[in-house]
Amino acid sequence: MSEYVLTLSCPDKKGIVHAVSSYLFMTDCNIEDSQQYGDPTTGLFFMRVHFAADSGASVEQLRASFAAVAESWAMDWQIHEQGTKMRILLMVSKFGHCLNDLLFRSRIGALPVEIAGVVSNHPDFEELAGSYGIPFHHIPVTPDTKAEAEQRVLELVKREKVELVVLARYMQVLGDDFCKQLSGRIINIHHSFLPSFKGAKPYHQAHARGVKLIGATAHYVTADLDEGPIIEQEVERVGHEVTPEQLVAIGRDVECQALARAVKWHSEHRVLLNGSRTVVFA
Repeated sequence: MSEYVLTLSCPDKKGIVHAVSSYLFMTDCNIEDSQQYGDPTTGLFFMRVHFAADSGASVEQLRASFAAVAESWAMDWQIHEQGTKMRILLMVSKFGHCLNDLLFRSRIGALPVEIAGVVSNHPDFEELAGSYGIPFHHIPVTPDTKAEAEQRVLELVKREKVELVVLARYMQVLGDDFCKQLSGRIINIHHSFLPSFKGAKPYHQAHARGVKLIGATAHYVTADLDEGPIIEQEVERVGHEVTPEQLVAIGRDVECQALARAVKWHSEHRVLLNGSRTVVFA
């Protein structure tokens, strides 16, 4: 028995759930889990169905047979094999806490991913990547070589059949063309002080203002800097006695947690784009 995940979005109207469940019944499939949401603001309907194919139908056969149903309801849809690890590429600069966290979670099976490589504009974490047996690609970036560097990353994504790029504290602003080519396939993490505390040492700026909550936001990358659809956020309450250095340490932890959840949910096909927002079937 093979298991699959169907995700879809389409204009909301009566009969969508019936159409999907009827298709699965007629193709000798059994629903293991189903989640759906109708957005009254956008008028769109979203659905995620985990099902088992008793007939042993392949993913290609299911996609071919479901296409007619999808077309009749104007669906944006995908069918994936349940349990297949998503190939991802990690990008990092000089802060390695998120990189280290994702490498470890992948190693112990806490993330359903296969890390195809680590890209960095600095050589600092080559040894760390090597300790996990992960290929490391040092691609320096300067204002004059930025376009060439991004093209090298795109070629790597294509060559390694990468499905998701994760910016694990990669401190370079990506070009518009790069973002467009990988739309919906790049996740970034940043501190939630934006836009209040921009620039250098945001945690020190926050300390100077006496913040009581710090946090982190994981989101899809778009051409608009740090304004892509949000997937997950994490916060931590802090007191007046916490030092700037302690804020940085707490911030590292919440960044790791938010990014790991976002990567896990995306790789399990639980995140659907809804314009400038997301629907997350966690």
